[in-house]
Amino acid sequence: MLGSLGWQELLIILVILALLFGAGRVAGLGGALGRGIREFRQEARTTDDKKDESATTPDEKPSSTSSS
Repeated sequence: MLGSLGWQELLIILVILALLFGAGRVAGLGGALGRGIREFRQEARTTDDKKDESATTPDEKPSSTSSS
């Protein structure tokens, strides 16, 4: 769906958003969206890494190092 939008259409949408909400708020929303996407990717990578580690290492019993 977004593939059919050209740069002119996206520019018009951004101008309308800037007029409605103000340029500062639109910039803040863009930054928040970027941070959210970055955090999502980071968590997805760590989850994949954990899956890879658990698949390659045999299950071991946890050693109890604490004295109770």
